[in-house]
Amino acid sequence: MTYRCLLQMVFLLCLSTTALCRSYSLLRFQQGRSLAVCQNLLWQLPSTPQHCLEFRMDFQMPEEMKQAQQFRKEDAVLVMYEMLQHIFNILTRDFSSTGWSDTIIEHLREELYGQMNRLEPIQKEIMQKQTSTMGDTTHLHLRKYYFNLGQYLKSKEHNRCAWTVVQVQLLRNFSFLKSLTGYLRD
Repeated sequence: MTYRCLLQMVFLLCLSTTALCRSYSLLRFQQGRSLAVCQNLLWQLPSTPQHCLEFRMDFQMPEEMKQAQQFRKEDAVLVMYEMLQHIFNILTRDFSSTGWSDTIIEHLREELYGQMNRLEPIQKEIMQKQTSTMGDTTHLHLRKYYFNLGQYLKSKEHNRCAWTVVQVQLLRNFSFLKSLTGYLRD
């Protein structure tokens, strides 16, 4: 009896989670709240920008991220999902030289993971229906940008100044992600 009731509850929870994610307005609210948490967590990490001026680099941020363009909500979901994946991957690298708190980084990764989980059902649906109007160019620009960030960290042996430069880039990314959430409307 308890097993059957538990199974029904699990099924209902899975179904309601998927149904809730279909509401773009709710998704916009959830993503906006979570992005604000991520930005606050990044600001809590100590940085040394004044000592790292010579480490600055132009990572060739994609034009799509520099200038707010008109995105369809489907395109915004795809860009957000890809950016969150890349940011999550960057934060799995060696940051031991930074003095950053493992707890803050773990909380940041949990927030990013939660955002990706909320976007994933919609992202898969968009990919299946091929309703995106965005070409491969944007995806290639994003991949190149994040590849450059990763290579930069690697070339600087993940030192504190390199991470400070990347931290500034990630804060810019979160600002752009927040602007993208505005496109998530029913």
